[in-house]
Amino acid sequence: MFNFLHKKKLIKEDLQGIAKLMYQDVSDDSWDKENLTKRNLNFTIESVRYIDTYAKRLMNTEFGNKLLSMHFDNLSKRVGAYVGEVIKNNINQDFYWYESDSVRNYSSNSNVELSNSTFQSVLYSKKKDIVIEPLDVVSQFLKWNSPYRDLLSYVEEAIKQNT
Repeated sequence: MFNFLHKKKLIKEDLQGIAKLMYQDVSDDSWDKENLTKRNLNFTIESVRYIDTYAKRLMNTEFGNKLLSMHFDNLSKRVGAYVGEVIKNNINQDFYWYESDSVRNYSSNSNVELSNSTFQSVLYSKKKDIVIEPLDVVSQFLKWNSPYRDLLSYVEEAIKQNT
């Protein structure tokens, strides 16, 4: 009788601010200060090269490993948000950040599968009814558990598949 009260609703999230932390809140490391700048991190596909270098430094240096072990969720969310913003900006369609549970409940597409990661935000297109999960991909990458050799190849593939 009152089914309209149970209408499925998407809950938007704003991860652009988190993505900007990649250049607004930088460590004291000299490479980070020189390279993680607003000028270099301008949300272009080419800027992901800086993110790749940063991620690999986190994964392959003593300083980076220490940061990852202490702040893994924050770092992977920042990097994932940045990567997601690059994808979103280059697809030029109706992809927006949403809370993943709301997408799970809203989507009528049985092919929309969301990982069970700790990250609760995804890029979702209402028109296409498809999901992109950059936060989960980055998390897996930083754990050495990714099919991608670098984040740039992931970004390029996600853009190609969704344009």
